Amino acid sequence: MSTDALVRRAVHGSTALRGGRVRRLTPYQVFGLLFWLLLTLAYWRVPPCCEAGQHAAAVERLRAGLAAGAVSPYVLAQGALARLTGLTGWQLLRVCGPVNLLVLLTGLGRLVRVLTPRPWAPVLALGFMAVLWGTAPGRGAGSLALLPLSGSLGYPSAFALGLTFWAWALTGTRARDLRRVRYVGPTGLRSLSGYAALGALYGVVALIDPVTGIGAGAGAVAFAAGWQRGWRGAVWGRWGLMCAVATGVAGCGAHARLLPQPYDGLTGRCWLALLLGVPALWLRARRAAGQVSGRAAARVSWRGATGVSRRAVWLAAWREPLVLLFALECLVTAYGFGTLLGLALLAPQCALAVELAAERPWPGWRRALGWAAAGGACLGFLAAQAGAVVPRSVDPVGFAQPPRWPSYDWAARHIGPGEPVATDAYYAVRLLPGYGIELADGHDHRPRVRWLLLTRQERLPEEAVVVDWSRRTGEVLARLTRRREVPGVTTRR
Repeated sequence: MSTDALVRRAVHGSTALRGGRVRRLTPYQVFGLLFWLLLTLAYWRVPPCCEAGQHAAAVERLRAGLAAGAVSPYVLAQGALARLTGLTGWQLLRVCGPVNLLVLLTGLGRLVRVLTPRPWAPVLALGFMAVLWGTAPGRGAGSLALLPLSGSLGYPSAFALGLTFWAWALTGTRARDLRRVRYVGPTGLRSLSGYAALGALYGVVALIDPVTGIGAGAGAVAFAAGWQRGWRGAVWGRWGLMCAVATGVAGCGAHARLLPQPYDGLTGRCWLALLLGVPALWLRARRAAGQVSGRAAARVSWRGATGVSRRAVWLAAWREPLVLLFALECLVTAYGFGTLLGLALLAPQCALAVELAAERPWPGWRRALGWAAAGGACLGFLAAQAGAVVPRSVDPVGFAQPPRWPSYDWAARHIGPGEPVATDAYYAVRLLPGYGIELADGHDHRPRVRWLLLTRQERLPEEAVVVDWSRRTGEVLARLTRRREVPGVTTRR
């Protein structure tokens, strides 16, 4: 053997401290980055719609130093950033979308790594979360499907969902006690400060979006009850501290009364995830019950102990965290909080991802499940989600597209911030507040309403002069030249 073979190669630069090893990107980091870029571009191409005007209006009021009522820490941070940078409410929503998506993706990856160390499981979970839903396109905030996310990334609910994933991952880590800790108490448990910080995280989620906070609390119960073993006084005290801190933080803000809102058509939006994900949940429950039976058989064989009861096996199956998470989230969704459907379907989607990330060779049933999952994902993408990433101009078959609401930049450039406008147009009522413009309705008593925004079916009053109009919608912006009562607006002398 030559002497050159015995001499270690000199390593220079930043890799010298690690012996020349370069850290490779994981599959989830690669595909997560591609997904982040794709969905960010899709979000930026979709015009603001739906609840975007409400969120932009809250930022505009804080930016102008006006009282905005009960606002969350997320909106307060947006208002502070708007005052520091000079960004408008609409611009800040565009900036916050990629940030919210980054929190969402990192939280999902951390949660799946708590469930399994298999490197491809987070990639599959991300794919199933995006496209494996149903064949009916969904709408609204709180959904984790590809099409709704392309329009709601800038909403506070998207950020709250990302924090929920992080909170569940940290809860599961503490319940299973997976990671080594440097400092432990005299009981051998983790310090109280970590549980207090985790409770504060749950409280912040509830402050940002109360409905998501309910779903996050149900998930906390699922992971703590499913994985925590050895319940004793010190353990109860730590989880109780987390609940107390979460309740205290959530109680610091003023919340609107939460009323159940019925949602129609949920079956068409989620039947693929249920059809393919529930069998994976059943496999996890059966595996958990089999582990309990196996440990009981070992005790009978080696120690002469009695066998395990059927009740213990049944409880072990239901204490599997994903099974318990699915059951609790379904109960909350069925109660009336339909926006939590995404959290309810996350359990079967993750269970399916974990099963299909297993090492090969696969048995026949797993190969069949894999082919069915691939077919279901393709069907869900083409039937309900493809319009999020396929522009309408190159759409070959007419995919379901995100809503494209009209813009009111043409009207906002004439109206000053804070000036009231009288209108009953559907889109204008929901988007004009995002420009810092106030709306005047039939209960408004301000005598100086100088602006009217009329639809093409409404007649122009004699005392109004047309200032501008929209070529797309035919709406007309008119300025009142006389100080008299505005049509449709009751004023007080």
